[in-house]
Amino acid sequence: MFHILVAVADQDRHGYAIMQDVAARTNGTLKLSPGTLYGSIKRMLEEGLIVEVSDRQRPAEDDERRRYYRITAFGRSVAQAEAARLATLLRQAKAVGLAPGRA
Repeated sequence: MFHILVAVADQDRHGYAIMQDVAARTNGTLKLSPGTLYGSIKRMLEEGLIVEVSDRQRPAEDDERRRYYRITAFGRSVAQAEAARLATLLRQAKAVGLAPGRA
């Protein structure tokens, strides 16, 4: 879910674009299957982390069947909290020599 929130944090994206963004950001190490992606999207919609949007930037160039998703204020705060949690874990790993760099 965190990867999906990161994918929609800077712009609205449709499902396939989310899958592409996650794969690109992880250098191909994480490839979301459609079942995983849309199951997560359903839960995230129910939890208020994202919303489906109807406005499109270039509707004439887009497939009208695509559904676009946008992060909500609540979703942004959840993503920020998770990023802070991960940053703390990384500092701890660096402190004990499990990650490159200094704490």
